[in-house]
Amino acid sequence: MAQSPNGQQEYFVVKAKENGVHVIGLTRGSDTRFHHTEKLDKGEVMLAQFTEHTSAIKVRGKAVIYTHHGIIDTSDEKQA
Repeated sequence: MAQSPNGQQEYFVVKAKENGVHVIGLTRGSDTRFHHTEKLDKGEVMLAQFTEHTSAIKVRGKAVIYTHHGIIDTSDEKQA
C-alpha cells in the first residue's frame, strides 16, 4: 500500500470544479476492476485513502486533486 512520508496510509483530496465529477476507485490484484464510484458537484470535496482494496483512482471531469506528491488540475491542457 502507498504510504505518505510520515509512514501513514496515503490520502488524496478531490475538489470538483463542475457538477458531475466522477471519482472511480480501482481494485488491486491480477484483475483491475472498478469497485466504487462517487459523483461530486461543483465545490464538493472528497477525502479518500488508498487501501488494500484500492490501488488507483480515475477522475472524470474538471477537478483539482491534492496529494503529497503535488496538485493536479484536470482542466489544465497543453496546446500542441
